[in-house]
Amino acid sequence: MSGRDMYGGDIFSGHSRANKPAVPTVTAERDLVVEDAASGFCGAVVGFDRSYDGEFVKLEDARGAVRLFALREAAFLIDGEPVTLVRPKAGVPKKQTRSASGSTRVEGLRAQVAKTSRIWVEGVHDAALVERVWGHDLRVEGVVVEHLEGLDNLADRLTEFAPGPGRRVGVLVDHLVTGSKETQLTTSLGKYVLVTGHPYIDVWQAVRPAAVGIAAWPQVPRGEDWKTGICRRLGWGTPQEGWRRVYNAVESFRDLESPLIGAVERLIDFVTEPE
Repeated sequence: MSGRDMYGGDIFSGHSRANKPAVPTVTAERDLVVEDAASGFCGAVVGFDRSYDGEFVKLEDARGAVRLFALREAAFLIDGEPVTLVRPKAGVPKKQTRSASGSTRVEGLRAQVAKTSRIWVEGVHDAALVERVWGHDLRVEGVVVEHLEGLDNLADRLTEFAPGPGRRVGVLVDHLVTGSKETQLTTSLGKYVLVTGHPYIDVWQAVRPAAVGIAAWPQVPRGEDWKTGICRRLGWGTPQEGWRRVYNAVESFRDLESPLIGAVERLIDFVTEPE
């Protein structure tokens, strides 16, 4: 062997570092379940973020906790094996076949004359969330959602509207629990009025905490304005700023708690049921 070839070619041949297996690259598709190799946090991919420090993936665990992890080489495990996650490439968006409520999307939908029946909600935030998730369904059915500007106005509005055959009213109520003022105001209203609701103090609370990036909605003592107290405890600024966070966090029914979903679905069925 010549001096020039004294190492037989590649001096690293046979060295453990030279034979280190390549870590596979995996596209971080939504709902892919992975484990962060450093912390052991295991969750499903629910989104991405970007900062001056690079790209990050959002993982949500089984309890709804969401955490950010840097997209670095071999930083994650799938079935116990290291992988390098990469953000999906932007491509031609897939044609949506489902609406935000999960129903089949109707293509080429034309606005139709609104039905006489109505769905009433307590305030503008309730109306906005119902429209955001069920807007497509409501336009298909020709159902209009109106807000009462407070449940105390319900009796007067019903007297003015005069429910009857073909003129049904579905009412969505916040904090509809046994013994509450809301329950007392919504009993014995007749067969052409259906009241449904959710147990939460405000419709904000019917948005899943994970959707807005928190572990749970804070407790606000009775007597303190709920929205103001929530924003103070979460550092969200004013209630107006807090509402923007809540509204923008809702993309589909998956971001809502099941009591609200069930309540709205029952109202839609009620006001569209043939006489």
